[in-house]
Amino acid sequence: MAQEPKYYIVEAAALPDVFRKVAEAKRLLETGEAATVGEATRMTDISRSAFYKYRDTLLPFQNMMAGRIITFQMTLKDKTGVLSGILSIFAYNGANILTINQTIPTGGLATVTISAETSELQCPVEELLKRLGNIDSVIRAEILAG
Repeated sequence: MAQEPKYYIVEAAALPDVFRKVAEAKRLLETGEAATVGEATRMTDISRSAFYKYRDTLLPFQNMMAGRIITFQMTLKDKTGVLSGILSIFAYNGANILTINQTIPTGGLATVTISAETSELQCPVEELLKRLGNIDSVIRAEILAG
């Protein structure tokens, strides 16, 4: 069974130097101060392999939630009111629903995909996912993209 990812908020000073340098290289690329990965890695004194190894796992805290669109996928039992309960959890926690797609139920189960904008989210994404998964008729809840 694959291990589910865990997220931590860590003070930058506690991180190994390579993580701070990767974050700086990403910032240089985003702001246009560096035109290429090679240039950004030279400016921050890290190898390209270190940059590529950590770039997708490192995100500044202030960028994690603001304006982020997250796509959730859930497998639900085909019961009246289940989707309504899920939508209530999104609303209660401040997520703005953008799209809802549901498969036709087969074998008593349906797959629902919901994309939501999270700039007003009032809890961590992991907590929202946990709350969705705690609904009796939710068989599985996961984040597809975001």
